Amino acid sequence: MPNTNMPVAAADQTANAATGNLLADYYDRLPDVIASCVDDVAPVKDPAAFSPGFLLPELDASVREYLAPAQARWWHLADHPTGRIMLLDLTRNPATQTTKTIASLLIVARAVEYIRRTGEPIMIFSPTSANKGTALRDAVYRAITCGLVDATSLRVAILAPEGCQAKLRGGGLAGDETLHALNPVLLHSGERPEDVKAVGRDFVSGYAAALHRRSGTHLWFSLELRNYLIADAARAFFEHDVDPTPAAAPRLHAHSVSSAFGLLGYNAGRDLLEATGQASPADRPAFLLVQHLGTPDMVLSLRYGDFDRDRMPAYTLDLATGLHTQSTEARFPAVTEDPNEVLDPTFYTHRPVTSPAMNDLIARFGGDGIVVSRHECLQRYPLVRSWLDSTDRTMPADPAHLREWSLVMALTGVLNALDRGLVPAGRDVLVHGTGTYADGDYPPLGRERTAPVRTAADVASVVLGSG
Repeated sequence: MPNTNMPVAAADQTANAATGNLLADYYDRLPDVIASCVDDVAPVKDPAAFSPGFLLPELDASVREYLAPAQARWWHLADHPTGRIMLLDLTRNPATQTTKTIASLLIVARAVEYIRRTGEPIMIFSPTSANKGTALRDAVYRAITCGLVDATSLRVAILAPEGCQAKLRGGGLAGDETLHALNPVLLHSGERPEDVKAVGRDFVSGYAAALHRRSGTHLWFSLELRNYLIADAARAFFEHDVDPTPAAAPRLHAHSVSSAFGLLGYNAGRDLLEATGQASPADRPAFLLVQHLGTPDMVLSLRYGDFDRDRMPAYTLDLATGLHTQSTEARFPAVTEDPNEVLDPTFYTHRPVTSPAMNDLIARFGGDGIVVSRHECLQRYPLVRSWLDSTDRTMPADPAHLREWSLVMALTGVLNALDRGLVPAGRDVLVHGTGTYADGDYPPLGRERTAPVRTAADVASVVLGSG
């Protein structure tokens, strides 16, 4: 059982907080990030593989206004016997409360630049487990309301698993009947949440050309690593400005992950800092991957070299408590209500193609992976909530109202890893706060504002008829 009474002291928050805009503040560095990730910045006009390219609009007053929600804040949460526990809060856009805002704003900015340059309309299309889609919809809404494009030139359609409906938000595009009709939200009723990716790819390959012939609209399938990696590189720039690693104790970055796009982006930023002599590989942080029992694939890959779920520890049902327990593998929950539970449907990716890259980074710079259960998160919840109460990222008193578990997962994973000796002594820990919200934080998107689909043809019927 975890030591939930571990001695920790809350930090002086007001003396240990700094805020910045990850896009506007580092806009001049983004072309260098792009050049390090992309061989050719030009658009791709193939309908089934369209991309607007990687050019960005000039940072004028209207673009600055558009980028305003790309905020981050650095908090010193607590002092632990092995070092400081800090939070990189990436959830500061109240319209999304998720880090996906930052990459989505940059994705939409690239579309804006293309539309302005060519006059050709774009519809962004993305499978999502909720947060990515919410952030893309908000970015498109901001681009329209900030006057960067008109409502018919830039549109977005998202495809989410049916079980994620409660995490989708009303307001914004859904709050205006014209915008709602132009920007559909589709719910997939298939058995596996991750099937939205395959259905989405089938739709793009089968129907993008038809959409272009019909209306001249380019369909942009935005689910691609570089689209997110480029924006997330700014996390490293912000860290270097706020609390640079050369002057600090060795550091561990902890992140709740499905595919670890955020950490791969951070490392792209670190690569640039090191290439310009501002940082050294000698003080590159180690990394802690935090997952849940529904999709522990990155931890399995890191630990065993494959995604075989049979390698997960065997759990024994305690008839007295109704809980399942195991004590053979420190990287998996000691206690869970259900060995097959889905703690948060946001984390839905099986066999992520990013695992080899993260495994290599951890082999080079250190780190580990850990899987947490809902039961463990609830055990840690009072301590986690007490830390966050002294920030402006408070948690509901009743965790039953929590709808996004990413931040609680990450902090629980850190505390469990510290208890179990998976984190070397003497390391500061930086938690990437990538999502947290609860009932009452947002207007839910009603079922009547969505379209049910199962196949690519169903998606085409809605999207091609949406305007």
